[in-house]
Amino acid sequence: MVSEPYAVCVYCSSGTTEPELIALAARVGTEIARRGWHLVSGGGHVSMMGAVATATRAAGGHTVGVIPKHLVHKEVADVDSDELLVTDTMRQRKQLMEERSSAFLTLPGGIGTLEELFETWTGGYLGEHDKPVVVLDPDGYYGGLFAWLNELHERGVIPRQAMDRITVVGDLAAAFEALKPGF
Repeated sequence: MVSEPYAVCVYCSSGTTEPELIALAARVGTEIARRGWHLVSGGGHVSMMGAVATATRAAGGHTVGVIPKHLVHKEVADVDSDELLVTDTMRQRKQLMEERSSAFLTLPGGIGTLEELFETWTGGYLGEHDKPVVVLDPDGYYGGLFAWLNELHERGVIPRQAMDRITVVGDLAAAFEALKPGF
């Protein structure tokens, strides 16, 4: 029996042009490849999404891109992916990304990134998977969000078990420590 390769799904911006965030995505991709892991991404070749995939391949890593057909042109499908999977819908995209991944890493992003994070986090809390869910929060990018979520926890709206299903870290080393198999 052949075991599946360890694969990290990276959720991140497909729109930012901030050089620091693009560089962060590239460092993540390089580290994924250095560890011999596979990358699962949204299949676009733009912004942070493109940077993480390009850097993974440049460092010798394997990339799996999953993109819905209506975004093939908008997000410029990453035709250089080792595997480019085109789905009919966003829901199919997210399901396939979850199935192909061993762990999830969220980098800075917008509403699409947040939607993916919350769905993955909720799935882990509800017992649909037991994969690590990690947020790399450089420079407090998500500080306001997690302050609010902690407030909701303190008010009894979000249970401790849900809060325990997500790991929020501020640097790359801590993110990869939390992502590693068996964490």
